[in-house]
Amino acid sequence: MKETINQQIEELRASFYQISQYIGENPELGHEEWQASKILSEELRKHGFQVNLGTSGLPTAFDALFDSGIPGPSIGFMAEYDALPEIGHACGHNLIGTMAIAAGIGLSKVVKSCGGKVYVYGTPAEETRGGKVTMADAGVFDHLDVAMMVHPLYRHEKSGSSLAMDAIQFEFFGKPAHAASSPHEGINALDAVIQTFNGINALRQHITPDARIHGIITEGGKAANIVPDYAVAQFYVRAQQRSYLNELLEKVKNCAKAAALATGARLETSFYELSYDDLNTNEALSSSFTENLMMLGIAKDDIHQKGSGGSLDMGNVSHVVPSIHPYVKICDQPYVCHTNEFREAAMSEQGFEGLMLGAKCMALTGYDVMTNPELLKQIKAEFKAKKR
Repeated sequence: MKETINQQIEELRASFYQISQYIGENPELGHEEWQASKILSEELRKHGFQVNLGTSGLPTAFDALFDSGIPGPSIGFMAEYDALPEIGHACGHNLIGTMAIAAGIGLSKVVKSCGGKVYVYGTPAEETRGGKVTMADAGVFDHLDVAMMVHPLYRHEKSGSSLAMDAIQFEFFGKPAHAASSPHEGINALDAVIQTFNGINALRQHITPDARIHGIITEGGKAANIVPDYAVAQFYVRAQQRSYLNELLEKVKNCAKAAALATGARLETSFYELSYDDLNTNEALSSSFTENLMMLGIAKDDIHQKGSGGSLDMGNVSHVVPSIHPYVKICDQPYVCHTNEFREAAMSEQGFEGLMLGAKCMALTGYDVMTNPELLKQIKAEFKAKKR
């Protein structure tokens, strides 16, 4: 039956190539992915999926279901398809979105032989205000037994961890004055921002090695001879575990509060993007994916361990349902994501072969879950234990 899955995906090779190339050539920013959402969901509908658009109130999100009509596990595949400003699909989301529908369609062709349901979710804006966060909070994934997505990279990597992340903004309100003739009458909001950075820089000595704090000044004044009455700083605060991130965030906030107190500026604090949780990889599910990767010809020594790096909205999904987020190789050079070189790799023939490999591995792993009750039992037991 696994060979049938591979054959079904291969038979649709031309369609999947056309879709991934179209999305890559027509990049759309987060929550503006109208064409990508349309072409992906229409392909699913063509293969018998029931498709709903605008999931969780997100206009470019979708959810698609293929129901075998026979009781069994529910398998979810996550599609991403938003691009980056100016450099387009330099994170390979044209591959990720197409990979998800290819896996879903491939598995749907055999699901009536084993029972269960196949879901594909269109999850917009991963690069900014991650759609998976909104969808997870709305309970969209609660019914799933497992969830999967695969990301392109310069090498094959197992699903690992990611950093929990909060995007916090500090706005300082001061009082303008002539910076030369009457500076004593002003309250300098930019000074408050600078003191916030100084406080955070001092804090860095006392945080765990996995944590990251990095920020920019988005507003700092209008002219050098005017005391700035409004200044804004934005920070990403990250850590390996959500529990420590919550603790660290309070310390970062205190740096801003202290700066406001020292300068006399008024402080307003807000989040400028949605918060991401750390990725909770399900090792039992990950092992099944790795075994399928090797079955398809990838040598064990070519599959690397994934460390902690950036932040993913798949992390939020992984705290709701057993999940994995492995990586497949799409280039021979160590190109990193969010570069022009990686964008070109995502549009290359080798990039497309990585798409096909990832799609097959996800579909085969879904089939394992559907047909191996002991595996599903292990997956659920591990997930339950980690949530304690």
